[in-house]
Amino acid sequence: MSQNDRAGDNDNGHERPHARPSLIDRLRSLFGLGGASIRDDIQDALEEPSSGLDFSPLERAMLKNVLSLHEVRVEDVMVPRADIISVSSVSTLADVLAIFRSAGHSRLPVQAENLDDPRGMVHIRDFVDFIAAATDDFKRGAAAQPNHLRLDEMTLVQAGIVRPVLFVPPSMPALDLLVKMQATRTHMALVIDEYGGTDGLASIEDIVEMIVGDIEDEHDEEESPKIEREDNGNFIVDARASLEDVSEAIGQDLTTIMDAEDIDTLGGLITSLASHVPLRGEIIVEAGLEFEVLDADPRRAKRIRIRPGVEPSSSGHGGDERETAPVQDRDAQPPITKGAAL
Repeated sequence: MSQNDRAGDNDNGHERPHARPSLIDRLRSLFGLGGASIRDDIQDALEEPSSGLDFSPLERAMLKNVLSLHEVRVEDVMVPRADIISVSSVSTLADVLAIFRSAGHSRLPVQAENLDDPRGMVHIRDFVDFIAAATDDFKRGAAAQPNHLRLDEMTLVQAGIVRPVLFVPPSMPALDLLVKMQATRTHMALVIDEYGGTDGLASIEDIVEMIVGDIEDEHDEEESPKIEREDNGNFIVDARASLEDVSEAIGQDLTTIMDAEDIDTLGGLITSLASHVPLRGEIIVEAGLEFEVLDADPRRAKRIRIRPGVEPSSSGHGGDERETAPVQDRDAQPPITKGAAL
């Protein structure tokens, strides 16, 4: 056989060795998957308990969170502006110390007149290092307490311990922010809206919690969920509040709604009624009660407003009183007519 004949055989694939499978092919083989998207295949396999994958429920949950992280935006993980605890740049060190003690945070944003004029952040470690260094100077022979040890006189700016902070838009992917925080070694970002105002705050812990769940340390105190009655008779309730406590507060048994006997919290009830994780600003009417979602993230509802005595709409639902506001894209603003939380 000539060289040309052998080359022709190779061109026809008769004697060509098999190409090595790519990394994607090997991963798909490992999971026993097929189809066009390995992401979709893995998600489907994780959803199916009998898929043969040797993962614990916790591992499955974390893998699902990792795969869905690319859809999470900064606005989904940020702390709303109303909940931000900050310090003024002209605050005395004594005032800053008091805020650190009451807030329980290791980092605090620093502002000028308000949060729309941010100046950076202060870290508790820098604060303690400054106090310790000043105390050491005093111990080394100062006859009287020098001025720089007067915590009630020296301001935060004078101490020179304000660090820069990241500024990001609310639409930025949370995964991109995580990479940026790692690269800059800055673990706090202020979320800036299109007009330059501060919309919220995001930390590296907020993003990591999207994967592993809530992280609490030794100083985190477990607070019982709040149930607050407003002057107009409405209730502002933490979604973690138990149905028994909420039922007692509003004077109506919520455990009789749907299959609520299998649900423990108000957030679980709202999610069951909506048949999806409710969006901020979404309204659900059930059993003469209006539930408005004031705060939520992609995983759960956080705060609910309950309005008793709401009449169901007679729109011919065959006796089913449940109504929900139209589900909108998470990036879209909720309609003002639905009383969306600002």
